[in-house]
Amino acid sequence: MIPWLASDAPFPPLEQALQEPNGLLAASAELDWRRLLQAYQRGIFPWFNPGEPVLWWSPDPRTVLYPQELKVSRSLRQRMRRQDHEIRYNTAFERVIAACASTPRPGQHGTWIDQQIIHAYSELHARGYAHSAETWMDGELVGGLYGVSIGKVFYGESMFHHVSDASKLAFVQLVQALQQAGCGLIDCQMHTAHLHRFGARPIPRTLFARQLSELVDCHVDYPFFNRNPTPGS
Repeated sequence: MIPWLASDAPFPPLEQALQEPNGLLAASAELDWRRLLQAYQRGIFPWFNPGEPVLWWSPDPRTVLYPQELKVSRSLRQRMRRQDHEIRYNTAFERVIAACASTPRPGQHGTWIDQQIIHAYSELHARGYAHSAETWMDGELVGGLYGVSIGKVFYGESMFHHVSDASKLAFVQLVQALQQAGCGLIDCQMHTAHLHRFGARPIPRTLFARQLSELVDCHVDYPFFNRNPTPGS
């Protein structure tokens, strides 16, 4: 059994998460930006079906990408050199998360991003914690991703594309910008072959939690989140 969290109840220790399903830690009735912030600071994230209780997860192992370990294929590097796109940040956060809501996660038939999720992350965005990286072509939003930034950690959430490679372009240039600014860790949550190709790898939850505790309270400035646009290169 997992605990049911009242609105003011703290999260249980990560080691109490279930082994099956891997990482299920707690459940709650509601989701708001304050609870989200508490969760991310502790290495916990929400994932649940619309209309069902909010489920909180901390899987073991945890998939992460260290920015300096980013891998970019030759074909994608060639694609990045084409001057036909711009990477922008935070100019269309609501549109990005809405587009992600219409894009199922790998292996799923539906979406988990409902209005409750959209509202909570939009509140985080308004408070400077949630950000979008966007690929624009000919004045149109064609791909991107959103996530949460706390200290020297960026927590990736979801991505979408309407044009081939558009989300990859936003992801790679975001990771490169994060690395240059001093980000120490990108949380990818769960393993996928797609993220593995970019250099993401699983680490033990204990190591993830230790590194998280060292990085979330560090100050780092990400000026690109307020500077637009960035020409593709």
